[in-house]
Amino acid sequence: MADYMVRIITESENIRALACITTGLVGEACRRHGTYPTASAALGRALTAGTLMGALLKTGQRLALRFEGNGPLRMVLVEAESNGEVCGRVGNPEVDLVTADGKLDVGNALGKAGFLTVTKDLGLKEPYSGMVQLLSSEIAEDLAYYLTESEQIPSAVGLGVFVEPDNRVSAAGGFLIQCLPPADEEVIDRLMERLEQMPTLTSLLREGATPETLLENLFQGIPYRTLEKRALAFRCRCSLDKIERAVISLGSAEIDDMIAGDEATVVTCEFCREAYSLTREDLLRLRAGAGTKEHPPGEG
Repeated sequence: MADYMVRIITESENIRALACITTGLVGEACRRHGTYPTASAALGRALTAGTLMGALLKTGQRLALRFEGNGPLRMVLVEAESNGEVCGRVGNPEVDLVTADGKLDVGNALGKAGFLTVTKDLGLKEPYSGMVQLLSSEIAEDLAYYLTESEQIPSAVGLGVFVEPDNRVSAAGGFLIQCLPPADEEVIDRLMERLEQMPTLTSLLREGATPETLLENLFQGIPYRTLEKRALAFRCRCSLDKIERAVISLGSAEIDDMIAGDEATVVTCEFCREAYSLTREDLLRLRAGAGTKEHPPGEG
């Protein structure tokens, strides 16, 4: 099944919700970063959260989610576009903690003390940024807490990732439900009851649940209409041009050290692990550009 998202709103227009399948993009991200099982679960949940949040943006806008904790994982960073594209990384991919009952321990891997920072590029002069302390470090609860506390939108978030014994991601997805004014307490109570009665999200995903069936399960007996369906993908914004500009920003001395090496210089993108090879000729060209930037015309 290709990764995609469905967005709906209740007929009363005071509850909106999104549900998505992200198995493919999460699997690709984890393969690229070589993540161990618990790191895979953390990265997968955060990537799914990014796609859900990104779908709430207007065309051309983007956001970043940064979960930072005091655990061995250190941090999870995700960047999401309004068009359904997302990428991300973890501070330490080689983390594999499990709870006493054998479940992947994302909370302790990230660490119980830390912060979630949400930065939105809305096309204004300065990006918008909000921050909250981590609530549980399980990703879903932290995002729901941020939306409720920082953006003042009561929200429920569910995120699920299943990692097979061979470290393959076989299921990933999630949902986001938000209450809009005026609040309908009766509908909210029914949704809360459904959330409590539902099987675990991961089990539903493993059984083949789609975004449509997840929403049907959640909104059983509550009329709603579908607003959109969009494709999702793991995609990074890196390019050779951006890599070259990053190298120029290092300065002439750093580039001279690269030129002095016997072999081509390989620069790897931290978000997607794509490797860009720069020959000695490339570095000499970039060195000339760095020199120009360091000594602009008319300045001593």
